[in-house]
Amino acid sequence: MKLNIKNIAALLLLGGVLAGTVGCKKFLDETDPTNLSPTSFYNLPEHAEAGIAAVYSELRFIGNGAGIYSSNWQMLDAPTGIQSTETAQNSDLNNLYSLIYDGTNLHVNQNWSGFYKVIAQANLVLDKVPGINPMDNAQKKRILGEAAFVRAWAYFYLVRLWGDVPLILKPITSSSDPNFAPSRTSQEQVYKQIVDDLVLAEAAGLPYMDATGRVSTAAIKTELAKVYLTMAGQPLNKGTAYYKLAADKAKEVIDYSTANPTTLGLFPTYAALHDAKNDNKLEHLFGVQYNDAAGAGNPLQSSYLPLHQPLVSKIDGIGTAIPTGEFYTSYEAGDLRAKNREGYFFTDYYTDGFKMPLINRGKPYIFKHFDIVANGTLGTEGTSRSDLNIPQIRYAETLLIYAEAQNRADGAPNTAAYTALNAIRKRAQLGDLAGLNQTTFEEAVWRERWHELCYEGILWFDMLRLRKVYNESTNGFDNFVGHVNKSVNQPLQTKNLLFPIPTSEIRNNPNLTQNTGY
Repeated sequence: MKLNIKNIAALLLLGGVLAGTVGCKKFLDETDPTNLSPTSFYNLPEHAEAGIAAVYSELRFIGNGAGIYSSNWQMLDAPTGIQSTETAQNSDLNNLYSLIYDGTNLHVNQNWSGFYKVIAQANLVLDKVPGINPMDNAQKKRILGEAAFVRAWAYFYLVRLWGDVPLILKPITSSSDPNFAPSRTSQEQVYKQIVDDLVLAEAAGLPYMDATGRVSTAAIKTELAKVYLTMAGQPLNKGTAYYKLAADKAKEVIDYSTANPTTLGLFPTYAALHDAKNDNKLEHLFGVQYNDAAGAGNPLQSSYLPLHQPLVSKIDGIGTAIPTGEFYTSYEAGDLRAKNREGYFFTDYYTDGFKMPLINRGKPYIFKHFDIVANGTLGTEGTSRSDLNIPQIRYAETLLIYAEAQNRADGAPNTAAYTALNAIRKRAQLGDLAGLNQTTFEEAVWRERWHELCYEGILWFDMLRLRKVYNESTNGFDNFVGHVNKSVNQPLQTKNLLFPIPTSEIRNNPNLTQNTGY
């Protein structure tokens, strides 16, 4: 069962209002109970629950529209070079693909403001909930842990996308607040806060897995391992000690999976990955929650479908997130992930989504996020409504984090690192790897990251921390600067290591400076 965040927030906010209206004052002395504020609202445990529900709900900005035929989510994959578009309707999206974006880009603006809105909601919870009394201590600790995780999640995106960013940790109450026009904080300080928040969340006593969609301990530990892995690489270059921290933290999750394989592990099939019945279970450690019955259906399905005619499902495709042919053909021979309608791609589909004959599309499309309930399958018409989550953390990534980090920390892969890497390959029906040195093992892990974690908003960040990019033609890795994105035949430049600060933010805040090259 999913956490119905939207409904919970509405009900609990209403409950808080009703509870606050009871008293013995005369009617004319009463204040309007609908005029809620942080000071009048956060005084009951129910308010804390409503507050954390609002934090979760705010995460959905990532799937919101960014102009015609696009969403905020697409900014995370468009510059990677392994994805393209079939339409020229959205110039902001096309500029991301073409690597000619600037601070006026709508995707850049909405992602910046979206992450800070998430942070603002989390800051309210972290600031106000400690003062609620009476309140069960375990409940309070849980809610504060969840809010700390989400704040860290948002800052982790911000610091990787923009580098030095304003670090705001308290609610802003007026224009006289120093944080009303904040300056940029060093990446080192931002990362320290991310780690501090995740350590706090890790100690909150949350369930190891949580099928309701709330933050789990497995998600926190994997996110912390990912943060350590990133800090070990560019631009902080903290090296061996942080690779060791990443390996140790990921290993904690792996050890739990070994002891509890029916609770946490890899799905046996790729189809299970994009089946909404499996949201928040087994391999899905954390995702942005969608529930169409609650008025919050997944908005991304049309992005992955072919543009307009002939339709392959009940949902009209817009074709703005499609794989490049070069990346599709870069998979190893026999790799199940490249098999039509069984792995991460499809090259044909049923007429109208549920009838024979199959329509050959002539090129690959992304099947990894394809919801068969919404789009249809043979004999069953699609509903056009999707409950599928947007994945954020999968156990497959936990395994690959461990393999990469252990190899770098110890100078060579150990048996557990091979086991982790080969578990990913085994599901893809590929042979086990063995006998590799540190360098060849590391590149094997990177290659699996590209082929396993593609189209999940992850690979751009791999490119940034590694300063390396997978070359589909050579099956090797190029330096970031100078690598030619085959989607547009344009090279990556030094300035592409960071996104531009939104122009509107620069204009409105004299304390902000622009990133180099924009």
